[in-house]
Amino acid sequence: MGTFMANPETVTRQWYILDADGVALGRTAVEAARLLRGKHKPEFTPHVDSGDFVIVINADKALLTGSKPEKKFYRRHSGYVGGLKETKYRILMEKRPEFAMELAVKGMIPRTTPGRKALTRLKVYKGPEHPHTSQKPVAWKTGGEA
Repeated sequence: MGTFMANPETVTRQWYILDADGVALGRTAVEAARLLRGKHKPEFTPHVDSGDFVIVINADKALLTGSKPEKKFYRRHSGYVGGLKETKYRILMEKRPEFAMELAVKGMIPRTTPGRKALTRLKVYKGPEHPHTSQKPVAWKTGGEA
């Protein structure tokens, strides 16, 4: 008996909803990264993009624990001398909570071609509404099966 290896042609994709309301930002990002990679499936193969679509709702209600809102920074650089820009996560979560969630998930996905393709299946929304009802997404419980 041989080892099963998934093919891109045999992958079936499901839509899942993660509710970030009252859950730590990192815990929601961990579940989203697992679903995007397909690690929850028994036929997971590392070199095949077998992940699912993930919708994260209520990103503005995700929590940052401890002193992270004041001590954690989002940093970017323009490429010029003195071009470092810093934004506290408290301000980032107030103005762009979707971007903060995407950054957290992006940090947990491998920097490979399948990883970049997996990130295109992540949909993050500030409130409880999303435009993907026709895909019939299934609610995913954080830390377990749907």
